[in-house]
Amino acid sequence: MFNLTNVLRPYAWGSPTAISTLLGRTPSGGPEAELWLGAHPDSPSLATAPDGSTKSLDALIADDPDGMLGADARTEFGDRLPFLAKILAASQPLSLQVHPTLAQAKDAFAREEAAGIPRAAADRNYKDDNHKPELILALTNFDALCGFRPATQSRAVFKHLSDLFEQVEEAFPQLLRDVISDLSAAEGSEADESAAIRAAFQRLITGGNEVTDAVSAVVTALNASRAAQPTHTAYLRELSTVISLNGIYPGDPGVLLSLLLNRVSLKPGEAIYLPAGNIHAYLQGLGVEVMASSDNVLRGGLTPKHVDVPELMKTVEFRALPVPRITAGSTELGQEIWQPPFREFQLQRAILEPDRPPIPLAQNGPLLVLAVTGSVILDSPRGDLVLAHGDSAFVPARESPVNAHPVSGASGAAVVYAVTVPAPAPN
Repeated sequence: MFNLTNVLRPYAWGSPTAISTLLGRTPSGGPEAELWLGAHPDSPSLATAPDGSTKSLDALIADDPDGMLGADARTEFGDRLPFLAKILAASQPLSLQVHPTLAQAKDAFAREEAAGIPRAAADRNYKDDNHKPELILALTNFDALCGFRPATQSRAVFKHLSDLFEQVEEAFPQLLRDVISDLSAAEGSEADESAAIRAAFQRLITGGNEVTDAVSAVVTALNASRAAQPTHTAYLRELSTVISLNGIYPGDPGVLLSLLLNRVSLKPGEAIYLPAGNIHAYLQGLGVEVMASSDNVLRGGLTPKHVDVPELMKTVEFRALPVPRITAGSTELGQEIWQPPFREFQLQRAILEPDRPPIPLAQNGPLLVLAVTGSVILDSPRGDLVLAHGDSAFVPARESPVNAHPVSGASGAAVVYAVTVPAPAPN
């Protein structure tokens, strides 16, 4: 087993204290957005062996892929760790974004490589050839935008805006009248609804200065309406989100695009999963995020970074879907396992009570373990490893099975999160 030293990403939207507080560390003094645990070549964890030697986790796996990953994981995913785990701490919204399918990622990555676009270039879309289905488990109250709501619901929100403009005696922008018309074309069939959502989305993301002016007009009207009717509550969350997003990204198309999307609030312990094509944005909160090992992101707004509208339009799935919530299943020993409909990963939480028997961690090949409360002892056939609060480890496939023990005499429960691949698919 290997202790890990993980890379902290200081994106501007990150909380300055949430990750350090969770892991019992001294804050860096700047934004701490994501702590990466894994072997993605952009930011691989540093693995420390029992003898004190160190090597990046991707290099460690490359040296012994069968021992590190196991035969089943190698057969299904090749010679790379199939998942990437993160602690994500957003104090401001992330970009409105979507992730490609595996086929799209492979084709587009090869196309950009052949074109000679540097991987670090600002206008590069695909950093690798993998897809990025993901899951986010809330550790605090967590807010997000996630997937398209039904067109009739979106139309009702924009129609409500029209009524507010009338109440404050302001002219309703023609652009938004056109959006209402686009959404009115959803006549019941799934194809009609998808076409209506696509038309409204495309109008807003390509509207240029007309969108900027419409955002400004909407925020002005909302503020005037609030002043006149401070107890008004219709679509309060959606319209409050418009105002808050505009405060950070004034005039951005994503401000109005948010009204096409499901507005989601998660409580600690609740989770959603995000397949390819699901357009989303995390707004605020702390969570454990797990994904296929990729950094491929197509952005659609709420960002100063590159937005490639044609590529985005090819990647977004323009369908109204329920919020993809996922609940954990419990094992006989009490662990909770979140298993989204992806083959690359599953997430486990184990709560280790003092002076209670050890818990065997679910492990199907490679395993990442992070202690977020208290200290634990990992016990494998090859030895033991103590993880203090905030420590993490990589457990090779060859060291299965692993038991997690509470430290003797501990005053409270320890909590660990563990990521592995699901059991092999049945033949």
